Amino acid sequence: MQAWRVHRNGEPSEVMRLDETDRPVPGPGQLLLRVRAANVNFPDALLCRGHYQVRPPLPFTPGVEICAETEDGRRVIATPTLPHGGLAEYTVADEAAVLPAPETLDDAEAAALHIGYQTGWFGLHRRAGLREGETLLVHAAAGGVGSAAVQLGKAAGARVIGVVGGAAKAATARALGCDTVVDRHADDIVAAVKEATGGRGADVVYDPVGGPAYAASAKCVAFEGRIVVVGFASGDIPAPGLNHALVKNYAILGLHWGLYNQKDPAAVRACHDTLTDYAAKGLIKPLVSERVPFADAASAVQRVADGTTTGRLVVLPGGPEGATR
Repeated sequence: MQAWRVHRNGEPSEVMRLDETDRPVPGPGQLLLRVRAANVNFPDALLCRGHYQVRPPLPFTPGVEICAETEDGRRVIATPTLPHGGLAEYTVADEAAVLPAPETLDDAEAAALHIGYQTGWFGLHRRAGLREGETLLVHAAAGGVGSAAVQLGKAAGARVIGVVGGAAKAATARALGCDTVVDRHADDIVAAVKEATGGRGADVVYDPVGGPAYAASAKCVAFEGRIVVVGFASGDIPAPGLNHALVKNYAILGLHWGLYNQKDPAAVRACHDTLTDYAAKGLIKPLVSERVPFADAASAVQRVADGTTTGRLVVLPGGPEGATR
C-alpha cells in the first residue's frame, strides 16, 4: 500500500515522503481500516516537527483523524493508532474508540467531525459551562478548530464573536454565523469586544492560538468569565498573570480532550451521539474548504502548519471524487 511517512523531523513539506509499504497489522483490540478520507489537523504538523506531546518512532505516518471502512463494511470515524496514521491507504485503530460515521455527512465531512467538534463540545460545555445568551469569543474562528466552536456556540444559543486574520477569513466567519467578526489585522480586538458587549466583555473565550490572542482575551474577558485554553497555534505559550485572574475574577481552564478517551470514554461516546444528532438537525456541518488528492498530502499539512487555510483540508486516498460515499 501507499503511505506518507516521516523519516526525520522537520517541516511537513520537507520530511513527508510517499512510500510503498506493507499494510499495518492490527494488534489485540484493534481493527484494520481502509481510509476513505483523512482530515488534516495542526497536530499532524507538530508530529512532523517532533513538537507534539506524543513522539512516535521514526518512520511514522501522520494523520490523526479519519473516516474509514472496516473489514466487515462499516463506515466509521476514528483516531488511528500511531505510528500508523491516517495519511495512508490503510491504518489501524483501537476498536473501543471507533465510532459510526454520521449518515448525514459525506466522507470528508465525517473525517473532520471528531477531534475538533469533540474538543469544542467538551471545552464549551464540560469545562466552561457555556449558557444560552452568553457571549462567546472564538479566536481563529475561520479555521478548523475555531469554525467548530462557532457552530457549537450558536447551537448553544450563545452570541458569538469571531476573531480572524484578513478579509477572506472574515467573510468565512460571517457565513459560519458569527454575530460579530473582528479582523485582528485591522481591528483592536479588546476595543471591538468591549464595544460589541457594551463594555462587559466575553463570558467565554475559546483560544486555540495562545500568544497575543491570549493576552487580548485576558483584557476583554467578563466578570466571572472563563478562558478555555485549547492550543498554541501561534507557537507562543503564554504565562498567564494569576494575580490578574484573581483581581478580575475570571477562570483559566485547560482542555486536553485526549484525556477523556483515557479517563471517561463513555463521555466521548455520549458526545458523539450529541454531535451526530446536531449534524442530522443541520446545527453543525464541518467546513471542508478543500478535498485534497492523496498525492498532495504533504502540501496540505504544510499549509495547515503555516496557518494559511480556512476550515478543513481533507485528503482523499481515492481522489476528490471519493468524498461522496
